[in-house]
Amino acid sequence: MAGRRRKKSKLLPEAIKDDRIVAKSGQSDDQHPELELPTELLELILSQLTLRDNIRASAVCKKWFAAATSVRMADKPPWIMFFPKFGDLYEFYDPSQRKSYWLELPELNGSRICYAKDGWLLFYKPRTKRIFFFCPYTRELVKLPRLELTYQVVAFSAAPTSSSCIAFTVKHVSPTVVAVSTCRPGETEWTTVNYQNRLPFVSSIWNKLVFCNGLFYCLSVTGWLGVYDPDRSTWGIHAVPPPRCFFVKNWWKGKFMAEHNGDIFVIYTCSVVNPVTYKLDQVNKMWVEMESLGGMTLFANFLSSYAKTDLLGMMRNNIYFSKVRFYGKRCVSYSLASGRYYPRKQCYDWGEQDPFESIWIEPPKDLSIFL
Repeated sequence: MAGRRRKKSKLLPEAIKDDRIVAKSGQSDDQHPELELPTELLELILSQLTLRDNIRASAVCKKWFAAATSVRMADKPPWIMFFPKFGDLYEFYDPSQRKSYWLELPELNGSRICYAKDGWLLFYKPRTKRIFFFCPYTRELVKLPRLELTYQVVAFSAAPTSSSCIAFTVKHVSPTVVAVSTCRPGETEWTTVNYQNRLPFVSSIWNKLVFCNGLFYCLSVTGWLGVYDPDRSTWGIHAVPPPRCFFVKNWWKGKFMAEHNGDIFVIYTCSVVNPVTYKLDQVNKMWVEMESLGGMTLFANFLSSYAKTDLLGMMRNNIYFSKVRFYGKRCVSYSLASGRYYPRKQCYDWGEQDPFESIWIEPPKDLSIFL
């Protein structure tokens, strides 16, 4: 019996050899081709995985590693676009490479940034009341009809080149009435409708807007969530209690909202407490505090924020703010894992920042456009 056990144990190191599956009979899968997936089929299957699952699958064997890396698709982080106080020279900062690029954009002179999505920006000219879309990489410009904006912000659902594009803004009329204005590229005027609120909804520049699953979500300064359906032209206040906030100076200013794959996230910040991130539980109608981002990265900005899941390197599981320190050497970020800001020993009061000084924007495909 002892001899048999020793003989069996000697066979164990031979069970896995050169990333090949060995049958009980001792024959490798080279002699059982029916056990192997064709390379083309394996690559097709692995191409459907998320970045995290792709990396896990690549650890199975050498063949899977080669197939997984050949179809691996990593997302790129957005860039920060800084708006100059004087002149027409605009800076674009890549947080992953910590490099800056510049473009001269005289078309934007006298304009105020409102929103960013799909590589497009939405601007407002207070002097002429003109609203327009602009792509800084191609210099394309799409005009919308004039509309007077006071303190409300404007968002849009998709690039103006898409048939599903619609611009949206909500304005406070009274504690129980808001005016919703919408417009699509090509229309000659904005459509404005007053809606009654069963809950007080205060609209101002500090509202946060996102477009998610065909709906515009607007987080008020008091934490209530307004929802507008552009297809049905309906407006309502979701019965979702506001997140737990910090009742300190400017707590209502230092908040950010982003969406990703049907989920909505809100980041609350203040100068004396670390940021807190919430995810909207749309089934139970409540905000749930997140202890981890689960591999996701949030890019926070007053006017429009991003959420990314397929980033490589150390950018995952962090919140990045549209602020750069140390002469471009470091983009300010906060790690939920370590519970602190990077770089250290910095005082960040986001409620005191100028909301129009910068915005996150999708990176360009061609770097030759820059100076």
